[in-house]
Amino acid sequence: MIGYLTGKIISLIPSRLLIDVNGVGYIVHISLNTYEKLNTADNVISVFTYLSVKQDGLDLYGFHSQNEKDMFELLISINGIGPKLALGVLSGIQTDDLKNAIQFGDAARIKAIPGIGKKTAERLILELKDKMGLIADEVSSTFSTKAYTVKNDAVSALNMLGYSPKISEKIIKQIIDEKPAITLEDLIKSALIQLNK
Repeated sequence: MIGYLTGKIISLIPSRLLIDVNGVGYIVHISLNTYEKLNTADNVISVFTYLSVKQDGLDLYGFHSQNEKDMFELLISINGIGPKLALGVLSGIQTDDLKNAIQFGDAARIKAIPGIGKKTAERLILELKDKMGLIADEVSSTFSTKAYTVKNDAVSALNMLGYSPKISEKIIKQIIDEKPAITLEDLIKSALIQLNK
């Protein structure tokens, strides 16, 4: 089993990476979040990998962090969720945000991920809620219910104003990381300033 690769980027697109490891080229399927976090300035990167073995071939999936890989493995453990759908889920939401949505039973947030319907969102919560302790927080601080609600309310407000959920979520996460005690009103104002730069 291939669990980790370090090598030179040959090509990188939002869904796939071709990496040269000592003269051997590996095609690795990646999430949009991993694509955004890979540092192409160095041209040498490292990814955690999961090897999917099927009758018609082998597929390699890559992740920027062990947490994202762990979440992927939990997702594919659910009946009816294959590697491609799991990668789609991880492309539509940050690992920590998915973890929090599952822990707090936020089916609406999970349902907002492209390709996920109401029944699948509810099944994710039902089957994975007790397993979220296996996924470490990527940010060291633990998320309180209040902080989660403030973050969600801010993302919802920006969505109603026409901003992309993915971009809104990313900016709000950055602001909360810098100012954990920020109020909802100040959070939305700060996000709007950044979104309109």
